[in-house]
Parts: sequence; C-alpha cells; structure tokens
Amino acid sequence: MMTFGVIVGNRGFFPGHLAQSGRSEMLAAIEKAGYQAVAPGPEDTRFGAVETRAEAALCADLFKKHRDAIDGVIVTLPNFGDERGVADTLRMADLGVPVLVQATPDTPGRMTIQDRRDSFCGKMSACNNLTQYGIPYSLTTRHTEAPDSDCFRRDLAWFAAVCRVVRGLRRLRIGAIGARPAAFNTVRYSEKILEAAGISVEPIDLSEILGRIARMSDKHPAAVAKLEAIRRYVPTDGVPAEPLLKMAKLGAVVDEWMAQTDVAISAVQCWTSLEEFFGVVPCTVMSMMSENLMSSACEVDICGVVGMHALQLASGTPSALLDWNNNYGEDPDKAVCFHCSNLPKHFFKEVRMDFQQIIAGTVGRDNTYGTCVGRVKSGPMSFARFSTNDREGSIHGYVGEGEFTDDPLETFGGAGVVRIPRLQELLRYICERGFEHHVAANLAPVAAAVQEAASRYLGWSVYQHS
Repeated sequence: MMTFGVIVGNRGFFPGHLAQSGRSEMLAAIEKAGYQAVAPGPEDTRFGAVETRAEAALCADLFKKHRDAIDGVIVTLPNFGDERGVADTLRMADLGVPVLVQATPDTPGRMTIQDRRDSFCGKMSACNNLTQYGIPYSLTTRHTEAPDSDCFRRDLAWFAAVCRVVRGLRRLRIGAIGARPAAFNTVRYSEKILEAAGISVEPIDLSEILGRIARMSDKHPAAVAKLEAIRRYVPTDGVPAEPLLKMAKLGAVVDEWMAQTDVAISAVQCWTSLEEFFGVVPCTVMSMMSENLMSSACEVDICGVVGMHALQLASGTPSALLDWNNNYGEDPDKAVCFHCSNLPKHFFKEVRMDFQQIIAGTVGRDNTYGTCVGRVKSGPMSFARFSTNDREGSIHGYVGEGEFTDDPLETFGGAGVVRIPRLQELLRYICERGFEHHVAANLAPVAAAVQEAASRYLGWSVYQHS
C-alpha cells in the first residue's frame, strides 16, 4: 500500500483550530483514497503540525524512521503555515521523494480573525522557500482545494501515480535478452546514461537462453506449467504441439533467469534469430509478461521498455510497444499503430495465436508460430517514448494522450486506429528530434503523471503533447 508523509503547516498568529481540523481532514482524505499516512500527532507537536525548527526536526526524524515506506510527501496548509518549517522538514528528512503542496480555501463569510486561513497566500511563500532550498515539488490543479473535494481526490490519485513512476524507475533493473538486431539502429541506447539515472541493464546472450532450453526436458515441471499457462492465456487452435512446447520452454527459462538476476522487465531479440535457429516467435511469452506487469519490448528496445514500464507504473495496467506505422486515409489526426505482435491480452477485443506473416516470408511459416493476433479495443490511451541523448549525455522523451477508435481496419498482427489531436505536429516533433518509430502505449490517461515524474523528479527533458 502506498504511504505518504504528511506535513501540516501552521503559523502561530493564525487560528490554531484550523491546523487541528486541517490535519484531520487531510488524514481522512488519504485514508479514504486507500493510502496510509505518516505524520506527527498532537502529542508530538502543537496540533500535530509543524511550525518551529524543533517541530520540523521531530517530523523529519519520524519520516526518516519510515524512509523505506514513504513514497511521497504531502504538504497541507490549512492556514498560512510556516514557510521555513515546511522547507526545513523536507531538507532534514532528505527523502528524495515527490512532494505535493496543497492549500485549503477560505470560505466567504468566514474570514474574520477567528477563521481566516490565508492559505492562498501562504502557499506562495512555501513554494518560494522550497525553490530556494532546491527541493522539487508538485502543485494541485487549483491553487486552493479542500482535502475532501473531488478536485483534490483526483489530484491525490495523480500524485500517487507520479510517486509510483518515480519509485519504480529509480533502481530499475532491465533484462536485455540477446543482442540488438543489426538492422535496427533505431534501438541503440547508452547503457551508461541509463545507469547514471539509476537504471541498470542486465544482459544475457541468446545462445545462453537457447543452451538452457536445450538442457530442459519436455517433462520439466516449469515447462509443463508454462505450457498450461499459454493454453489458458490465448486460443491456440491450429498451432502445432512442437512450437507450443518450444514457447513454454522459452518462457520457463526466461522466468527463471529474470528471478535469478532480479530484473523487473525485459527486452528481447527476435528478428530473426529465434525464428531461424529455434523455430518460434517469442510474442506470446512476451505478451504474457507484459500482461503480468513485467513489460517486455521487441528488438532489445531498452528505452522502449522504460516507456512501457513508466506508463504501467502510473496506471497499474499493462503496456504495449507499438510502431507508429501507417496513416489512416486522409484524416490528419489518425494513424495506425501496429506490431506483429506481442501486445498484452489487455489490449485486444479478441485475440488468438497464429503465425507471424511478415517473418514467415523469410524463414517459413512453421518457424513463426506464437504471435498474438487481434484488434486493439477502443478507448482512451496514453503514449510515451524515452531515449538516451548521447550527444548531451541526458535522457529525453515525449508523452501524450489520445484514443483508440473503432474505425474499420483490415490487416494482420496486433493493430488499432488511434486518434491524437494535432497528430501532425507530434509527428513533426518526433522526426525533427530523431525519435524512434517505436512508442509505448497504455489504455489509461496517465501521460501527465509520467511527464511530471520524469521531468520534475528524475530530471529528464520530456515534452508533453496536449
């Protein structure tokens, strides 16, 4: 369960009962949303709030005791609040987690000295001090919002997504299964730049995977279990038994290696080594991993799977890696997104296993079973792409939102028609800055949370297409 540290701001010459009631209102809002809170109590500080440096030190010590549990900090200002107390607490705690600043609105008719908040003004002072201290922070949608309002409820859900992305991308370990295909310069990346951002890549040669498969008997418990899981996962009518067993062994070996090396997500070499020298496509195995929130990308696209994982962390639902692939007639705001495909089952209206039509023309149909074929269901979607900018030594990217539509489409693989406002401007942005043709997608509107996490807290340069 997600946990927030809570700093209740207070300033002595403002009504103390507002700090007391404001603390209770914020803790109730957090609990109602299904999260936990860590905050000083009224027995620890005056009203359980922070004003003096001694109170800031006490709150910071409490946060440090719960360092491993706290995903983010919420600063609530039920009255003006002490600007230094808030900043000092965060500096002394030194948690390095996202911070949300909320201020409670005044009520017209209740602005006498007994009930006046001035949080509207105090929020500016708190933010000014956080800026001076070099502490990054996020803001609510409206300048002032009551903790029990629908507006704050939505902002709290957004902030929780930001916190999940930040925590999930820091210290992330990615499995690189196989070498980058020679024909795909587009998936080049800098492992060192990712490492500097806290993202580690654990490689394994494809020969090691195939060697472990060769040593695995047909009756190995892991292979038998994976074969049963594949048959439960997707219809396999018409698919021969031999490639199904190969897929099961591939999945079992990859599962074991990922557990041994403590990697959370993966990117897999496919084109066309596995087809030529093993006799299947890895699509279903990868689809199952993504469906289980262990995102897996094609062609060893490490940066592509970072985008998948960021969207998945924000939404809590599976992500896919797609190609920006085709125009859709003459509509400038529509395009066809496609892969051949390893999309998670979550993306499809209906899905079945089949052979991979593109590679089959090169290596033969019998060597290409395992692809997931179907139409992407309609609904809102978010997209993201990150890349290492090797000339500048940084990570940059773009995010945005659109929708998958029910427009007619006759094709193969996994495909959908997407509508994105001002799509032509986005495509120009992608081409002018040399981004890849791969893009991560998720069936939830979470682009803003990913952009906030990546740009404000991870220090990446991320454009949000809106």
